[in-house]
Amino acid sequence: MEGLLSVSVGTVFWASIAFIAVLLILKKMAWGPILQSLEEREQGIASALAQAEKAREEMAALKSGNDQLLKEAREERDRILKEAKEIGDKMRSDAKERAQIEGAQLIANAQREIENQKKAAIEELKNQVASLSIEIAEKLVREKLTDNEKQSALNSKLIQDLKVN
Repeated sequence: MEGLLSVSVGTVFWASIAFIAVLLILKKMAWGPILQSLEEREQGIASALAQAEKAREEMAALKSGNDQLLKEAREERDRILKEAKEIGDKMRSDAKERAQIEGAQLIANAQREIENQKKAAIEELKNQVASLSIEIAEKLVREKLTDNEKQSALNSKLIQDLKVN
């Protein structure tokens, strides 16, 4: 057992040289690329974090812009609804005024027509009364004028009436 635990200077020397050679080879072949890939990964992560922060800021700006657009859209909607209501009210009031004017014109036309019909009826009634009066007078005069004595009395009465007037 002593042979396995004993250390010789030559073995240590060659083992040290082999170890240093392996270290140099590892440094050149493995650690360099490993460290480079770690640095690239670190830069990628930092870049991704920066992009995420930028995207978050852009999203906040977009949200603010969206909120502003929504506010403007609501204001526009309210303005349009108000204008529509005002136009509707104006149309109703205009229609009401037109209806009142047309109604007043119809009433005035009807009253004129009634007045015209009334005048025509009165005129016709006067004509009928006059014609009836003439007929009655004619009958009376014929009856009275058949007798000479009555005729003379009537003439003298008419002359007296003319003198009085």
